[in-house]
Amino acid sequence: MNIGIVGTGYVGLVTGACFSESGNNVICIDVDEGKIKSLEKGNVPFYEPGLDDLVRKNFKEGRLHFTTDLAEAVKKSFILFIAVGTPPNGDGSANIEAVLDVARSIGQYLDDYKVIVTKSTVPVGTTEMVREVISGVTDVEFDVASNPEFLKEGAAVEDFMKPDRVVIGADKASVAGILKELYSPFVRTSNPVISVGIKSSELAKYAANAMLATRISFMNEIANLCELIGADVSEVRVTMGADSRIGHSFLFPGIGYGGSCFPKDVKALIKTAEKLDYDLKICRVTDEVNTVQRELFWRKIKLFFKGELKGKKFGVWGLSFKPKTDDLREAPALFIIDKLLSLGAQVSVHDPVAMDKAKEYFGTKVNYAKSNYDVCTDADALIVHTEWNEYRQPDFEKMKKLMKLPVIFDGRNLYNSKRLENLGFQYFGVGISNICS
Repeated sequence: MNIGIVGTGYVGLVTGACFSESGNNVICIDVDEGKIKSLEKGNVPFYEPGLDDLVRKNFKEGRLHFTTDLAEAVKKSFILFIAVGTPPNGDGSANIEAVLDVARSIGQYLDDYKVIVTKSTVPVGTTEMVREVISGVTDVEFDVASNPEFLKEGAAVEDFMKPDRVVIGADKASVAGILKELYSPFVRTSNPVISVGIKSSELAKYAANAMLATRISFMNEIANLCELIGADVSEVRVTMGADSRIGHSFLFPGIGYGGSCFPKDVKALIKTAEKLDYDLKICRVTDEVNTVQRELFWRKIKLFFKGELKGKKFGVWGLSFKPKTDDLREAPALFIIDKLLSLGAQVSVHDPVAMDKAKEYFGTKVNYAKSNYDVCTDADALIVHTEWNEYRQPDFEKMKKLMKLPVIFDGRNLYNSKRLENLGFQYFGVGISNICS
């Protein structure tokens, strides 16, 4: 099929590259001319395992194209996916201006029948608004559909190529059939293609992310209780996960969720309900707990040093909000580092892939270490923010020799507290009773 993808961000570029890999002719469109030229050279603007190879391969083989010319792309495409950003407004609601602007432009360039699909995460009712906007500028026949993405950063290519499910929201069986055919190469192992109404499709994305965010915040609440009563959250987690009704996924406590999806989508869902005079209490508390969680972790650090942080040296492992991505959006590490800097501490950071993004955010305020061990040199404490594999089994004896004080604040519970204590470290995790709780 001939496919147009409007937007070359995380969702758009992964979608375009994967569709081209299955033999489709794909045009990716973006208003940023510099970005398009860079993509044509094979440069992916963010880190996602396997994506750069996929882009280079399919561009070289002529199935994947990049352009700023939306008019030409509309004429050449049968299905057009809208995959532009929906950033939060000041009140937390989703800003869909870019989606509607793209829809209006598509309508102006329509020359024959097309299927226009909202791929961006959008509030319920947005796809119908897309239909209204396009209808306002053209008499050419078209249809709309909703097709939310369920891609995990760090595993997006795998998620797209082997999806748990594909959700299609359409009001016509013929439109659903077109999209089912498009996705057929990706569901050969019988994973479901779920065809639902447009509004159900839009809500399904928000509901899924809110559910996962709720599990994280719930476990963080249990972890905080563990610290107060002297229990170990790791033991509680294993016991809970053994229940088949609960399972083990998303039961790891930490310093809160971040990224481009969970924080934004939970807030947007709350605002959607507020407009209907309904209070999504569980979602609201989920968001509140997430905000508090990083504050509590910061409190541990501050209490240990009795608030005297000026001149203290801190090493930081991990900056991205999760492993296998360079995404710093809503990353808890930024909150903690900003707090340290505001009180006059010196900070040395390391992350396997997010250093360039960190330089854009911090500038010269922090030191950028060449290796994870370099941040330990003369450090008064090490803070672990991201559970990269590279950090899971370090040389603790080497670290102890390098550090001024053998102190570790572990926001992801990577290490065994008893082992660290036996090695002479003062170790503070999440959900483990200690003097800083």
